[in-house]
Amino acid sequence: MPDVDGFDEFYRGSRQRLLGFVFALTGDLTEAQDAVQEAYIRAWQRWSTVRGYDDPEAWVRVVASRIAVSRWRSLRSRARAYLRHGAADTTPGPSADTVAVVAALRRLPEEQRTAIALYYLLGMPVAEVARETAAPVGTVKARLSRGRAALAGLLAVSDLEEAADA
Repeated sequence: MPDVDGFDEFYRGSRQRLLGFVFALTGDLTEAQDAVQEAYIRAWQRWSTVRGYDDPEAWVRVVASRIAVSRWRSLRSRARAYLRHGAADTTPGPSADTVAVVAALRRLPEEQRTAIALYYLLGMPVAEVARETAAPVGTVKARLSRGRAALAGLLAVSDLEEAADA
């Protein structure tokens, strides 16, 4: 097991300097923190060897900078591939009908919305919806009935508004 006390002291004494150094290299605090954290993990794993070096901080600094540069190169390679091959085919956006149904569903009480989603979208039987929601079968049937009626009203209103706007 690594020398916990020696590593803790080393870490506390060097972490800010190392983070500042890698931040200066990357210009991105999050990337710098990730690279420094990974370097300290590697130092911890090899602490019995690293602590014997003349300058353990230099070893961690080199490892952290290599990690940061490697990540930067990976991002640069991905960007070049993107430019070379173009964007991946995107999934088409939802239809106007889908957007209207989702907007109407959002206006329903949560219990009705959940019952409708489980029954109609996932195709679960009423008994399974009842088990999933911890509600009696009769309650689930009532939620489905009321939810359908509410959706019909909400969707008819939006259709009438669209017809009036046209």
